[in-house]
Amino acid sequence: MEMSPKSLLEMARGAFLERFDYEVPKIINNILDPNTKATAKRKITMTMTFAPTDDRVGISAELEVNVGLAPTLPVQTFLYVCGNPETGGMQVVEMVPEVPGQQVLDGGEQEPAAVLKLVK
Repeated sequence: MEMSPKSLLEMARGAFLERFDYEVPKIINNILDPNTKATAKRKITMTMTFAPTDDRVGISAELEVNVGLAPTLPVQTFLYVCGNPETGGMQVVEMVPEVPGQQVLDGGEQEPAAVLKLVK
């Protein structure tokens, strides 16, 4: 029986190579996610660890794969602190770009600004 040399990545019944292929879709999905920066670099880090036996006739080879994805972009809003005419106290209201009750381009009506629920 003739033995044909193989890459170490082909060993473990192809599991080493399969681990890399398993992580690639995560990278692609992260690139296509509009909530991440398009040009951010993503990476797959593969760490191979070799642990020889005391008599040096055996070697345990272990592959660890880590994925570095781009973080989601921050989402922000602007809050306005103002008086509440009904209670006389202060309230925090989210600023909206349009006037509440005004008709928006899709034919609907602009929702009123959200008021922050404050815990006493």
